[in-house]
Amino acid sequence: QLARIQTDSVVEMLRELYPDVHFEIIAMSTTGDKILDTALSKIGEKSLFTKELENALERNEVDLVVHSLKDLPTSLPPGFTIGAVCKRENPLDAVVFHPKNCGKTLNLLPEKSVIGTSSLRRAAQLKKKFPQLEFRDIRGNLNTRLKKLDEKEDFSAIILAAAGLKRMGWENRIGQLLSPEDCLYAVGQGALAVEVRAKDQEILNMVSALHDADTVLCCIAERAFMKRLEGGCSVPVAVNSTLSNGQLYLTGAVYSLDGSDSLKDTMQTNVNYPQQNEDGPNDDVQHVGITAKNVPCQALQAAENLGVQLASLLLSKGAKHILSVARQLNDAR
Repeated sequence: QLARIQTDSVVEMLRELYPDVHFEIIAMSTTGDKILDTALSKIGEKSLFTKELENALERNEVDLVVHSLKDLPTSLPPGFTIGAVCKRENPLDAVVFHPKNCGKTLNLLPEKSVIGTSSLRRAAQLKKKFPQLEFRDIRGNLNTRLKKLDEKEDFSAIILAAAGLKRMGWENRIGQLLSPEDCLYAVGQGALAVEVRAKDQEILNMVSALHDADTVLCCIAERAFMKRLEGGCSVPVAVNSTLSNGQLYLTGAVYSLDGSDSLKDTMQTNVNYPQQNEDGPNDDVQHVGITAKNVPCQALQAAENLGVQLASLLLSKGAKHILSVARQLNDAR
């Protein structure tokens, strides 16, 4: 349902821009949608949710695919690109409480209360911050997770992305928004991406009108950070990025599974560059899988460099060890 709402919202924007074009929506389900009894971090990498869709794109059965950007790996298969990153919804994580805990916050829950989350990133940060609480895996789409929360007594609360709840029209279920001080968010969280064939200039030109420049720059920095760390679903990597007065600020962190060991730092760079009219092959340079035709090349490069430099800084302080231990422990679970 959420995927459908997200796709509809993108198609709606395209219809307004191109009233003469007919858009047809094709619904598909993916391997990731079908495996619901295993933690995401155990069933491999993110392509679970994208492979079937990319196959349809490759066979020209569809021309564009709408994803949550955080589901897309930092390296796309050859022949594909993210042709648009739409304006980001609130990227923060939200706590949804069991009806009996309505009006509470995490620190007011009784000791040993069980919190549901399928994200290693959320669990690692919140275990450190709220050692009195217990964290347990919960899988399924938004509807399923809320149902599990409401109809059983297994969980006192669950953690979800605020963006998904908002898009579903369930903002009233948000009992607490977790600030970046409580919980840094996932790379690309809250942003929608439109994936297209990299060589399909017509479609690429069409969807590039949907790019939100600030969101693109933030997400390129975040994705470059993740890529340099070689992070994925199976390790706790988290970020927070903001753009203000032409300066892009990126905070990035890595965590051990229990949150006891962590590294975190912030860097900034200038992204205030004029748009240059560059005709020719330079237009379609990809930055961590994103082709942004209407954002200045120097700004895109600066954002990517920022992510790489911040990751390199954390690696120089020992991030590789934290992540490899987290990966081994997760594989052994």
